[in-house]
Amino acid sequence: MSAALAFAPGDLVRVRDDYPPGHIRTPIYVRGKVGRVTRHFGSFGNPELLAYRLTGPKEELYEVRFLQRDLWDDYKGSERDSVDLDLYRNWLEKI
Repeated sequence: MSAALAFAPGDLVRVRDDYPPGHIRTPIYVRGKVGRVTRHFGSFGNPELLAYRLTGPKEELYEVRFLQRDLWDDYKGSERDSVDLDLYRNWLEKI
């Protein structure tokens, strides 16, 4: 694990609101949404490049928790219901 991580557990992050073509691994329903980092997994090859047999610098992978009420306007479940997603650093910005 790197000493200079971009995010730490508890940090609020926004998912990049972008729709590039290609093999994208970030779900559309979280783009532009705010979540909280819960865990850092390490650095790995970027799957968006690896899908095309390309290589590049490793990307930090984080677990980010989103409240379901923040993802879907018509969500009727508990205020505490959440979704945890594994997202790469290149899709996240600190708030």
